[in-house]
Amino acid sequence: MAQRVLVRRLASVAVTVRLPACSLTSVLARGLHTLSRPPGPSPLPSPLALPPSRTLTTSHPRCISFNIQDHEDFVERVINSKEPVLVDFHAVWCGPCKVLGPKLEKLVAKQSGKVLMAKVDIDDHTDLAIQYEVSSVPTVMGVRDGRVVDKFIGVKSDDELEAFISKLLGPC
Repeated sequence: MAQRVLVRRLASVAVTVRLPACSLTSVLARGLHTLSRPPGPSPLPSPLALPPSRTLTTSHPRCISFNIQDHEDFVERVINSKEPVLVDFHAVWCGPCKVLGPKLEKLVAKQSGKVLMAKVDIDDHTDLAIQYEVSSVPTVMGVRDGRVVDKFIGVKSDDELEAFISKLLGPC
């Protein structure tokens, strides 16, 4: 409450002295001696000055790791993908899945776009789990050119995961 009162009083001082809106904080930061400067160009920024420009892209950023939404999404983003895809079949209630998921994401991120990671929640997408014979979680599949290259079940060490990704990236 006291802060709001202080801000209101400072704002009324800025209006009374007719300071530009952006200079109120500058005055507070530099001290009141900035009010009695000799005439000349103001070192304070103009209230209408635009911030430095940034480059904006209109293309959608490519996600290295993504959640599968439905069967059509799986076909589009995994089966028809030009890059190899690591498919993580997991469940929210699965403890080992919570350990393996971040490890996989970190290793996939190191590949800087050479391999993608699809996350499939088996409770939401039972049809995909049945189709790819997922009997327990976590199950991880490597898919390249629409075909399953390799598959493992359970938590693996970092070295084993790197070997799995290398095999997925290897020659056809």
